[in-house]
Amino acid sequence: MGSDNPNGADNQQERLIELGWVLGFVDGEGCFSIGFVRQSGGRGRSAYKLGYQVAHRFVVAQGASSWHCLEDLRDFFGGAGFVYGNARRDNHREHMAQYVVQNRDDLLEEIIPFFKAYPLRSAKRMDFEKFARCMYMINEGLHRTREGLLEIVEIAQTMNRRKARPDLVRILRDHTPEVQDTGS
Repeated sequence: MGSDNPNGADNQQERLIELGWVLGFVDGEGCFSIGFVRQSGGRGRSAYKLGYQVAHRFVVAQGASSWHCLEDLRDFFGGAGFVYGNARRDNHREHMAQYVVQNRDDLLEEIIPFFKAYPLRSAKRMDFEKFARCMYMINEGLHRTREGLLEIVEIAQTMNRRKARPDLVRILRDHTPEVQDTGS
C-alpha cells in the first residue's frame, strides 16, 4: 500500500487524500454549534449565576451504515469525542449516527487548530470562525459575565440556521429577575 518511508511521497499523498476526505466530509455533513441551556442557580451552582449554560458542539452526522466513517473521523482527531447512535422515528429508513465533540479542551486543542490550519471551503467556514471566536471567549471565562454571554448569544444566532434568540437577548439586556448577577 504505502511506502515504508514515513516521509516518502506515497505517505505524503496518502496524508493529502486523508486531509481532503476530512475537509470534504465536514464541509458536507458537519456542524459547529453554540447553544444555551437554561439552568437554575442555587447552592454549588456558581457556574450558572447568569442562569444559562453555554453548550458547544462539533457534530458530523451520517446514516448508521456509515458508522465506521465516523469512527475514522474520531481516530483522525486523536480519539477526541464519541460516536453515538441516534434512532430515527420519522419516515427515513435508516437510523443516524453522530460523531460529537463537546469537551472544551478537545475543541480548543484538536478541532479548532485543525480547521484553522486547513480551512473549510463552503459557507460552513463562517460558522466555524464564529464558533472558534465563541470558544475562545468561553475559554477566557467571558460567558460568565452578562456582557460576554450577550455577545456569544448575538454571534451564535447568526450561525447555522440563524435562529434568533430574542427572549435570551432581552433577558440579558434588560434583567433576569430570578437570577442574581454577582459580576465576574
